[in-house]
Amino acid sequence: MIEIKNIKKSFGKNEVLKDVSLKVDKGEVVVLLGPSGSGKTTLLRCINFLEKADEGTLTIGEDTVELHKISNKDKRKLRGKTGFVFQNYGLFKNKTAIQNITEGLIVGRKIPKAEAIKKAEEVLEWVGMSDKRDYYPSKLSGGQQQRIGIARAVALDPDVILFDEPTSALDPELVGEILGVIKKVADKGITMIVVTHEMAFAQDVADKVVFMDGGVVVEEGKPSDVFYHPKEERTRQFLSRILPEEPDYYI
Repeated sequence: MIEIKNIKKSFGKNEVLKDVSLKVDKGEVVVLLGPSGSGKTTLLRCINFLEKADEGTLTIGEDTVELHKISNKDKRKLRGKTGFVFQNYGLFKNKTAIQNITEGLIVGRKIPKAEAIKKAEEVLEWVGMSDKRDYYPSKLSGGQQQRIGIARAVALDPDVILFDEPTSALDPELVGEILGVIKKVADKGITMIVVTHEMAFAQDVADKVVFMDGGVVVEEGKPSDVFYHPKEERTRQFLSRILPEEPDYYI
């Protein structure tokens, strides 16, 4: 179970997160929606300690910390329970595909090299990239790099994987294949928080949709409820621009 309570984060005078709280049950897939600048990515980065929150608490499993005064020891412990998939892939340019995966296992998790290589080979096969194991990122397409990024996160066996707009940097024809890989992750029962603008994917995969705007959670609920029966006017305004009219099976 993942729970964040009352997270606040400002950059100078710009208050990006305003007392945000969210609960994610084990095995649940939560999709964060909202316009640019609504705080979605900052929220993920605070959960993974890529940004330091000004206030709030984070619980992952049995561990709860206050984010604004977390120790380096607790930060390493909780970060070890998460995987992060970046929108720009986030691969080490000087390492091969398999080295990008084994690095976190060997250095971060202290797993023996032989065991780390075996695990990396398994996830590379799982994402269909076994034949690219010794390729450097510069020799891989954007879609292939993102497959490696997903494999790297899955290899860690984390409590939760955080996806930050994982298809936004891809050519349109590659989006579907990466969403298919992410759906495979969801089918494994891994807890996921996904920032995305792919509405069809959210409807198909998400257990819960959270709509954010202006640094706050405006509305949350089941995809069918939020998409086709939103309670808040701001949610209706946002969705009216990107969704078709209500399909027959929701009537």
